[in-house]
Amino acid sequence: MSGPESFLAEQAIGRLRDFLRSEDASLEVSDLEADGYGRGELLTLASPSLFGEPRLIRVARVEKASDDFLEDALAYLEAPDDSTTLVLRHGGGQRGKKLLDAIRGGAGGGIEIVCAELKKDAEKQDFVRAEFRGENRRATPGAVRALVSAFGDDLAELSSACRQLVADTSGEITEAIVDRYYAGRVETTAFTVADAAIAGRRGDALIALRQALDTGAEPVPIVAAFAMKIRTMAKVSGSRGPSGQIASSLGLAPWQVDRAKRDLSGWTDRGLAAAVEALAEADAQVKGAGRDPVFAVERLIGVIAAKGTTRA
Repeated sequence: MSGPESFLAEQAIGRLRDFLRSEDASLEVSDLEADGYGRGELLTLASPSLFGEPRLIRVARVEKASDDFLEDALAYLEAPDDSTTLVLRHGGGQRGKKLLDAIRGGAGGGIEIVCAELKKDAEKQDFVRAEFRGENRRATPGAVRALVSAFGDDLAELSSACRQLVADTSGEITEAIVDRYYAGRVETTAFTVADAAIAGRRGDALIALRQALDTGAEPVPIVAAFAMKIRTMAKVSGSRGPSGQIASSLGLAPWQVDRAKRDLSGWTDRGLAAAVEALAEADAQVKGAGRDPVFAVERLIGVIAAKGTTRA
């Protein structure tokens, strides 16, 4: 996988893993970091196992690979193991060019999948349509355009928005549905509110909330933005190991794990538990259980900004 668009690469790697696992549930998945690689690690992992289980080896940061990795990888391509699938993630640059050229030339039966940055709206709209098609859902052209307009600056958030709509709605996804969930530019409002609160900046979060409401955002999708982030943080909390390994075990993408790790700074397990409880309460309040949904969001911001240590 070569190119700067990490989300597309991670998505492709995840789908490859799922396919291989559907072919054989005994698939063994291993992760290597090319920049911190030690001589012989790849060849050890790729050597035939005693019981012949298929293997998937994912190697990150090949654009920063050590000399030992480049030497071992080139040697492996000369005689790859039939039961092993090796995936190399190269983010761009000249480092490792000899290895890439070998793969492009067909060494070891390898192929290159280019993960180029999606710059044009038409490309992003194609991406959205593919996301819905993969879930056997249809979206109107207006809905697709609205999603790209709101989330086009971040492919990962765009994908998350698509998944949220698939999970929360049924039937054809229309522009009216997108507007109901992501009114205006919620990409720069709801998630801005959540990010500020999670980082402990209560004042900034309250200001962002007012700006969001002024531009037409509704409390329900704002609480949904908090839920997406807090639930991922709760899943990742306490996990150890490379992001790829954690992501595989939790059913997440590596970029989600990396973001959650950053967001978890200063949080405790008790604080996360309190935040999850506050989310459940706020979700009920904004969906009709309370008389003042805006106050419910403000109260949630107070809990999250305090990292779950107080409800004041």
